[in-house]
Amino acid sequence: MASDERRIGRHRAPEPPRQGARAALTSAPARIALAGGVTCCLGLLAFAGTHHVDRQPRPVQEVLADRAADEQRASRARERAAAPLAVPVTPVPASPRPPAARSATTTPARPRPVAGLTPLQMDNAKKIVDVGVDLGVPRRGMVVAVATAMQESDLHNLASDVLPESYDHPHQGSGSDHDSLGLFQQRPSSGWGSVAQLMRPDYAARAFYSALAEIPGWRDLSVTAAAQAVQISAYPDAYARHEQRATAVVEALT
Repeated sequence: MASDERRIGRHRAPEPPRQGARAALTSAPARIALAGGVTCCLGLLAFAGTHHVDRQPRPVQEVLADRAADEQRASRARERAAAPLAVPVTPVPASPRPPAARSATTTPARPRPVAGLTPLQMDNAKKIVDVGVDLGVPRRGMVVAVATAMQESDLHNLASDVLPESYDHPHQGSGSDHDSLGLFQQRPSSGWGSVAQLMRPDYAARAFYSALAEIPGWRDLSVTAAAQAVQISAYPDAYARHEQRATAVVEALT
């Protein structure tokens, strides 16, 4: 009767699952997982096999060719600004080379001798005048200096027989008037300078111009008076005879 009631009822009551069916339902997810795992393993094995094939050594030339292709692809892929339009360029003619600068060590031309002087005397006169120009000495002061050197040494750089060491320096003859030296026959014992200094024409000329500048009103003095004020010579009037020639020399050199 109980079974009849179950059949008559509007809805059939579900029968409790059997023990075997329940086990089958419970193990379904495990089966699915197992199947997926097997599939994955097979895929990995296939990939590994394929990857192992690709890892075989490749020829060097093929590798280099692939690298070059990759670099080209990278360059093409980079965004670049549009190239500027080509503008024709007119070649500029080369400018002529300027003349070579004259060497600083070039020896200047020797001055042409005047007033009956030799080239050597003219060279010494030029040294006296050049120092005067550098110091800004008026032309009359240069005339006084050249006339003095004409009288004292005949425009020769003289050593002294009294001072043997003076021969160790460039000289153009010698004298024996006490310890007088050089173009102006200046004496070391009188405080004009050392032997080495007085044997240098440029130093001797500077020493003369310096002493001349200390003479009050020397510009108003005659050439011989100005020279005597500096030299204090035993023959004060001797300088006067050289004034005309000294003037001609200074004019030629300035």
